[in-house]
Amino acid sequence: MNIKRVGNIILEVKDLDASIKFYYEILGMPIKNERRNWVDLGQQSGGTLSLHPASITTPNANLSKENGILIGLTVGDLNSAMHELSETKVEIFRDVQERQAGKNAVILDPDGYMISLFEPDFSENKDKQTSGYIGFTPE
Repeated sequence: MNIKRVGNIILEVKDLDASIKFYYEILGMPIKNERRNWVDLGQQSGGTLSLHPASITTPNANLSKENGILIGLTVGDLNSAMHELSETKVEIFRDVQERQAGKNAVILDPDGYMISLFEPDFSENKDKQTSGYIGFTPE
C-alpha cells in the first residue's frame, strides 16, 4: 500500500444547514461541491471535509466531543480567529495555548465535533517545519 495523503474526512451531522453555516460562513472554508445531502469543503488542492446528514432511522450516537474525533485546521493568526469566533458565539472547548511549535485552541462545531485551530511558529527552525498539521491533543 502506498497512501499519498488523506483525501477526505466525512462527518455525519444532525443539521446539514447549521453545519454548512458553521464551516462555510463562520470558519470560511470554501465549498468545493454541494448536493442535496452532501457538501464538500476545503481548498481545491488540499484534502476535503465532507458533511453528510446523519440518518434519521439509524442516528449516530457519538456526534460529540466524547467520540474522540478532532479535526485540525491551520490558521494564520489564531488570536484574531478566536476573537472573530467569540463574536459568533462559537463554543470554545479549550482557549489558546502556546507551545514550542505554535499556538493552538479547540472549538466545537454544531454537533460537538472538536476543531483544533493551529497557528505554527516559524520564528525558529523554519527549516524543520513541515507543510503538515502539527496540533495538540484536546487535553
